[in-house]
Amino acid sequence: MDIEKLLGERFSGLKTEINFSFARHTTIGCGGRAALAAYPASSEALAALLSLLKGRGIPHCILGAGANVLPADGFFEGVVVRTSLLGRIDAEGEEIFCGAGVTAGALLRFSEEKGIGGFEFLTGIPASLGGAAAMNAGVREGHLSDIVVSVAAVEGERMRRFSRKECGFSEKNSLFRGGIAIAGVRLAGRRMPREEIAARKRYFRAKRAHLPKGRSMGCVFVNPSNISAGALIERCGCKGMSVGGAFVSPEHANFIINGGATASDISALIGLVRERVFRETGVCLREEIVRLP
Repeated sequence: MDIEKLLGERFSGLKTEINFSFARHTTIGCGGRAALAAYPASSEALAALLSLLKGRGIPHCILGAGANVLPADGFFEGVVVRTSLLGRIDAEGEEIFCGAGVTAGALLRFSEEKGIGGFEFLTGIPASLGGAAAMNAGVREGHLSDIVVSVAAVEGERMRRFSRKECGFSEKNSLFRGGIAIAGVRLAGRRMPREEIAARKRYFRAKRAHLPKGRSMGCVFVNPSNISAGALIERCGCKGMSVGGAFVSPEHANFIINGGATASDISALIGLVRERVFRETGVCLREEIVRLP
Protein backbone atom coordinates (compact mmCIF):
# COMPACT_ATOMS: atom_id res chain seq x y z
CA MET A 1 0.00 0.00 0.00
CA ASP A 2 1.33 3.46 -0.93
CA ILE A 3 0.46 5.30 2.29
CA GLU A 4 1.63 8.69 1.03
CA LYS A 5 -0.61 8.39 -2.04
CA LEU A 6 -3.55 7.29 0.09
CA LEU A 7 -3.22 10.25 2.45
CA GLY A 8 -2.75 12.63 -0.48
CA GLU A 9 -6.01 11.42 -2.03
CA ARG A 10 -7.97 11.64 1.24
CA PHE A 11 -6.58 14.83 2.76
CA SER A 12 -6.08 17.99 0.78
CA GLY A 13 -3.17 20.04 2.05
CA LEU A 14 -1.98 17.52 4.65
CA LYS A 15 1.75 17.98 5.24
CA THR A 16 3.70 14.73 5.05
CA GLU A 17 7.35 13.72 5.33
CA ILE A 18 8.78 10.51 3.90
CA ASN A 19 11.62 8.54 5.52
CA PHE A 20 11.04 10.28 8.86
CA SER A 21 14.01 10.29 11.26
CA PHE A 22 13.22 9.65 14.93
CA ALA A 23 16.76 10.69 15.88
CA ARG A 24 16.28 14.16 14.39
CA HIS A 25 12.93 14.75 16.10
CA THR A 26 13.51 13.48 19.65
CA THR A 27 15.53 14.92 22.51
CA ILE A 28 17.38 11.62 23.02
CA GLY A 29 18.62 11.74 19.42
CA CYS A 30 18.50 8.06 18.52
CA GLY A 31 16.20 5.53 16.88
CA GLY A 32 15.44 4.49 13.35
CA ARG A 33 13.19 5.83 10.63
CA ALA A 34 9.53 5.64 9.70
CA ALA A 35 7.99 5.28 6.28
CA LEU A 36 6.01 8.50 6.68
CA ALA A 37 5.13 11.28 9.08
CA ALA A 38 1.86 13.24 8.80
CA TYR A 39 1.19 16.66 10.30
CA PRO A 40 -2.54 17.37 10.80
CA ALA A 41 -3.21 21.09 11.31
CA SER A 42 -6.58 20.88 13.09
CA SER A 43 -8.35 18.65 15.57
CA GLU A 44 -10.78 17.63 12.83
CA ALA A 45 -7.90 16.60 10.57
CA LEU A 46 -6.33 14.67 13.46
CA ALA A 47 -9.56 12.77 14.11
CA ALA A 48 -10.09 11.99 10.42
CA LEU A 49 -6.48 10.88 9.94
CA LEU A 50 -6.55 8.54 12.94
CA SER A 51 -9.89 7.13 11.82
CA LEU A 52 -8.44 6.29 8.41
CA LEU A 53 -5.26 4.76 9.81
CA LYS A 54 -7.17 2.62 12.29
CA GLY A 55 -9.78 1.62 9.71
CA ARG A 56 -7.11 0.51 7.23
CA GLY A 57 -5.02 -1.23 9.90
CA ILE A 58 -2.03 1.01 9.20
CA PRO A 59 0.48 1.04 12.09
CA HIS A 60 0.90 4.49 13.60
CA CYS A 61 2.14 6.36 16.65
CA ILE A 62 1.72 9.87 18.04
CA LEU A 63 4.72 12.17 18.49
CA GLY A 64 4.76 15.68 19.92
CA ALA A 65 7.95 17.55 20.82
CA GLY A 66 9.87 14.28 21.20
CA ALA A 67 10.82 14.65 24.86
CA ASN A 68 10.51 11.75 27.31
CA VAL A 69 10.29 9.23 24.46
CA LEU A 70 12.54 6.37 23.36
CA PRO A 71 12.05 5.37 19.72
CA ALA A 72 13.09 1.94 18.56
CA ASP A 73 15.96 1.20 16.18
CA GLY A 74 15.17 -0.09 12.71
CA PHE A 75 12.46 0.88 10.24
CA PHE A 76 8.83 1.52 11.18
CA GLU A 77 6.48 0.53 8.36
CA GLY A 78 3.82 2.98 9.43
CA VAL A 79 2.87 6.60 10.03
CA VAL A 80 4.14 8.96 12.71
CA VAL A 81 1.30 11.37 13.49
CA ARG A 82 2.98 14.60 14.54
CA THR A 83 1.05 17.18 16.54
CA SER A 84 3.42 20.12 16.01
CA LEU A 85 0.99 22.01 13.72
CA LEU A 86 -1.79 21.90 16.32
CA GLY A 87 -0.61 25.29 17.49
CA ARG A 88 -3.76 27.18 18.45
CA ILE A 89 -3.39 29.19 21.64
CA ASP A 90 -5.88 31.70 23.03
CA ALA A 91 -7.12 33.08 26.33
CA GLU A 92 -10.62 33.33 27.71
CA GLY A 93 -10.72 35.07 31.05
CA GLU A 94 -8.09 33.35 33.19
CA GLU A 95 -8.14 30.15 31.12
CA ILE A 96 -5.81 29.39 28.23
CA PHE A 97 -6.51 26.85 25.49
CA CYS A 98 -3.45 25.22 23.91
CA GLY A 99 -3.40 22.94 20.90
CA ALA A 100 -1.50 19.72 21.51
CA GLY A 101 1.51 21.02 19.58
CA VAL A 102 1.96 24.22 21.61
CA THR A 103 5.24 23.99 23.50
CA ALA A 104 5.60 24.81 27.18
CA GLY A 105 7.84 27.70 26.17
CA ALA A 106 5.21 29.15 23.84
CA LEU A 107 2.55 28.87 26.57
CA LEU A 108 4.80 30.70 29.03
CA ARG A 109 5.52 33.53 26.60
CA PHE A 110 1.82 33.89 25.81
CA SER A 111 0.75 33.76 29.46
CA GLU A 112 3.28 36.40 30.50
CA GLU A 113 2.13 38.67 27.70
CA LYS A 114 -1.51 38.25 28.81
CA GLY A 115 -0.75 38.59 32.51
CA ILE A 116 -2.10 35.14 33.33
CA GLY A 117 0.12 33.15 35.69
CA GLY A 118 0.15 29.72 37.26
CA PHE A 119 2.08 27.87 34.54
CA GLU A 120 5.61 28.83 35.54
CA PHE A 121 6.50 25.38 36.91
CA LEU A 122 6.68 24.28 33.25
CA THR A 123 9.70 26.55 32.66
CA GLY A 124 12.49 24.64 30.96
CA ILE A 125 10.46 21.48 30.37
CA PRO A 126 10.96 20.64 26.65
CA ALA A 127 7.46 19.32 26.04
CA SER A 128 4.40 20.05 23.95
CA LEU A 129 1.15 20.47 25.90
CA GLY A 130 -0.33 17.30 24.42
CA GLY A 131 2.56 15.20 25.63
CA ALA A 132 2.79 17.08 28.93
CA ALA A 133 -0.87 16.40 29.67
CA ALA A 134 -0.65 12.74 28.63
CA MET A 135 2.20 12.11 31.06
CA ASN A 136 1.04 14.61 33.69
CA ALA A 137 4.34 16.45 33.47
CA GLY A 138 5.54 18.64 36.27
CA VAL A 139 7.82 19.18 39.23
CA ARG A 140 7.43 19.09 43.00
CA GLU A 141 5.65 22.46 42.98
CA GLY A 142 3.05 21.55 40.37
CA HIS A 143 1.82 19.15 37.70
CA LEU A 144 -0.44 19.50 34.67
CA SER A 145 -3.23 17.82 36.62
CA ASP A 146 -3.25 20.84 38.98
CA ILE A 147 -4.19 23.24 36.19
CA VAL A 148 -6.11 21.19 33.60
CA VAL A 149 -9.74 22.23 33.13
CA SER A 150 -10.46 19.84 30.27
CA VAL A 151 -8.79 17.92 27.46
CA ALA A 152 -10.01 17.60 23.86
CA ALA A 153 -9.00 14.21 22.48
CA VAL A 154 -9.83 11.71 19.76
CA GLU A 155 -11.65 8.70 21.18
CA GLY A 156 -12.51 6.12 18.58
CA GLU A 157 -13.43 8.17 15.53
CA ARG A 158 -14.72 11.32 17.21
CA MET A 159 -13.56 14.25 19.26
CA ARG A 160 -14.50 14.16 22.91
CA ARG A 161 -14.06 16.60 25.76
CA PHE A 162 -12.68 15.02 28.93
CA SER A 163 -13.18 16.86 32.22
CA ARG A 164 -10.25 16.95 34.60
CA LYS A 165 -11.79 14.14 36.68
CA GLU A 166 -12.20 11.97 33.58
CA CYS A 167 -8.51 12.25 32.65
CA GLY A 168 -7.38 9.66 35.19
CA PHE A 169 -4.38 11.68 36.31
CA SER A 170 -1.86 10.10 38.68
CA GLU A 171 1.88 10.39 39.23
CA LYS A 172 3.34 10.92 35.73
CA ASN A 173 0.39 9.13 34.19
CA SER A 174 -3.08 9.63 32.72
CA LEU A 175 -5.80 7.98 30.68
CA PHE A 176 -4.13 9.30 27.53
CA ARG A 177 -1.02 7.16 27.85
CA GLY A 178 -3.31 4.33 26.77
CA GLY A 179 -3.44 5.59 23.19
CA ILE A 180 -6.15 8.27 23.18
CA ALA A 181 -4.72 11.14 21.12
CA ILE A 182 -4.88 14.62 22.65
CA ALA A 183 -5.83 17.48 20.33
CA GLY A 184 -5.83 20.32 22.86
CA VAL A 185 -5.85 21.25 26.53
CA ARG A 186 -7.72 23.95 28.45
CA LEU A 187 -5.77 25.23 31.45
CA ALA A 188 -6.74 27.32 34.48
CA GLY A 189 -4.51 30.24 35.34
CA ARG A 190 -4.86 33.32 37.48
CA ARG A 191 -4.30 37.03 36.98
CA MET A 192 -0.77 37.99 37.93
CA PRO A 193 1.53 40.97 37.26
CA ARG A 194 3.95 40.30 34.43
CA GLU A 195 6.87 41.08 36.73
CA GLU A 196 5.77 38.33 39.11
CA ILE A 197 5.36 35.83 36.27
CA ALA A 198 8.86 36.69 35.01
CA ALA A 199 10.31 36.29 38.51
CA ARG A 200 8.65 32.90 38.97
CA LYS A 201 10.02 31.76 35.60
CA ARG A 202 13.52 32.77 36.71
CA TYR A 203 13.04 30.79 39.92
CA PHE A 204 12.07 27.60 38.09
CA ARG A 205 14.77 28.08 35.45
CA ALA A 206 17.38 28.33 38.21
CA LYS A 207 16.03 25.15 39.83
CA ARG A 208 16.60 23.25 36.57
CA ALA A 209 20.08 24.67 35.96
CA HIS A 210 21.74 21.70 37.68
CA LEU A 211 20.18 19.11 35.39
CA PRO A 212 22.57 17.21 33.11
CA LYS A 213 23.50 18.62 29.73
CA GLY A 214 23.56 16.42 26.65
CA ARG A 215 20.95 14.41 24.80
CA SER A 216 18.53 12.69 27.13
CA MET A 217 14.86 11.86 27.63
CA GLY A 218 14.68 13.74 30.91
CA CYS A 219 13.93 11.58 33.92
CA VAL A 220 13.71 7.91 32.97
CA PHE A 221 11.83 6.57 36.00
CA VAL A 222 8.91 7.80 38.09
CA ASN A 223 9.79 8.64 41.69
CA PRO A 224 8.64 5.90 44.07
CA SER A 225 6.81 7.11 47.17
CA ASN A 226 8.96 8.90 49.75
CA ILE A 227 12.20 8.89 47.73
CA SER A 228 13.46 10.18 44.42
CA ALA A 229 14.28 7.61 41.76
CA GLY A 230 17.61 9.36 41.18
CA ALA A 231 18.61 8.99 44.85
CA LEU A 232 17.63 5.33 44.82
CA ILE A 233 19.60 4.64 41.63
CA GLU A 234 22.63 6.48 43.01
CA ARG A 235 22.43 4.54 46.28
CA CYS A 236 22.64 1.32 44.25
CA GLY A 237 25.88 2.46 42.60
CA CYS A 238 24.49 2.96 39.11
CA LYS A 239 25.98 6.39 38.37
CA GLY A 240 28.32 6.07 35.41
CA MET A 241 27.00 2.64 34.43
CA SER A 242 27.06 2.29 30.64
CA VAL A 243 26.00 0.12 27.71
CA GLY A 244 27.53 0.99 24.35
CA GLY A 245 27.20 4.75 23.94
CA ALA A 246 24.59 5.15 26.68
CA PHE A 247 25.52 6.03 30.25
CA VAL A 248 23.84 6.98 33.50
CA SER A 249 24.60 10.64 34.14
CA PRO A 250 27.20 11.24 36.88
CA GLU A 251 25.28 14.43 37.74
CA HIS A 252 21.76 13.00 38.09
CA ALA A 253 21.26 9.24 38.23
CA ASN A 254 17.72 9.36 36.80
CA PHE A 255 19.07 10.68 33.48
CA ILE A 256 20.54 8.47 30.77
CA ILE A 257 22.74 10.36 28.32
CA ASN A 258 23.18 9.51 24.66
CA GLY A 259 26.91 9.57 23.99
CA GLY A 260 26.63 7.90 20.58
CA ALA A 261 24.14 5.24 21.60
CA THR A 262 21.59 3.20 19.77
CA ALA A 263 18.08 2.89 21.16
CA SER A 264 18.95 -0.72 21.99
CA ASP A 265 21.90 0.47 24.11
CA ILE A 266 19.63 2.79 26.05
CA SER A 267 16.93 0.16 26.49
CA ALA A 268 19.48 -2.36 27.76
CA LEU A 269 20.87 0.17 30.24
CA ILE A 270 17.38 0.95 31.52
CA GLY A 271 16.89 -2.76 32.12
CA LEU A 272 20.19 -3.10 34.00
CA VAL A 273 19.43 -0.15 36.26
CA ARG A 274 15.93 -1.42 37.04
CA GLU A 275 17.26 -4.92 37.73
CA ARG A 276 19.98 -3.72 40.11
CA VAL A 277 17.64 -1.41 42.02
CA PHE A 278 15.10 -4.19 42.42
CA ARG A 279 17.73 -6.71 43.48
CA GLU A 280 19.21 -4.40 46.12
CA THR A 281 16.10 -2.61 47.41
CA GLY A 282 13.03 -4.56 46.33
CA VAL A 283 11.69 -1.46 44.57
CA CYS A 284 10.49 -2.01 40.99
CA LEU A 285 11.01 1.29 39.18
CA ARG A 286 8.28 2.34 36.73
CA GLU A 287 9.35 4.01 33.50
CA GLU A 288 8.32 7.61 33.01
CA ILE A 289 9.35 7.55 29.37
CA VAL A 290 7.18 6.42 26.45
CA ARG A 291 8.55 3.88 24.01
CA LEU A 292 7.91 4.33 20.28
CA PRO A 293 6.59 3.08 18.01
